[in-house]
Amino acid sequence: MSTETAATTTADHRKPSVLFVCVHNAGRSQMAAAYLSHLSEGRIEVLSAGSQPADQVNPSAVEAMKEEGIDITAETPKILTTDAVKASDVVVTMGCGDECPYFPGKRYEDWVLEDPAGKGVDSVRPIRDEIKGRIQQLIRELLPTGAGTPGTSTTA
Repeated sequence: MSTETAATTTADHRKPSVLFVCVHNAGRSQMAAAYLSHLSEGRIEVLSAGSQPADQVNPSAVEAMKEEGIDITAETPKILTTDAVKASDVVVTMGCGDECPYFPGKRYEDWVLEDPAGKGVDSVRPIRDEIKGRIQQLIRELLPTGAGTPGTSTTA
């Protein structure tokens, strides 16, 4: 991925940036950030944060993502900052309500998704799958059509 990142920074356009925000930054926003990083193959800058971050990422979210071949065990919930919002082109909120800062000129989306907090992996899978579908749509919207097919691997 480092080769793609280096190639992207030398391109004519800077990478689009997406910030995922939920209250605890432990489930939905972590899964969304992981999917976007993975499926965009480094072509989109990804941030995630929470208005009241938890101590750790939800273990059921970690397990559900592991089933998809994406390891988020090293991720930690982060506090939402004004700078993170300012640095992002798209801000996707997931239940943080009025605690999310608003800046004119940013694209905001509110994804209404069930909160995986306190749920087992069987209950988290449908949430994960809905997030994946939304991420695939977001990639189609943010990346030019000539940039390749998002979410597919290519052999070098």
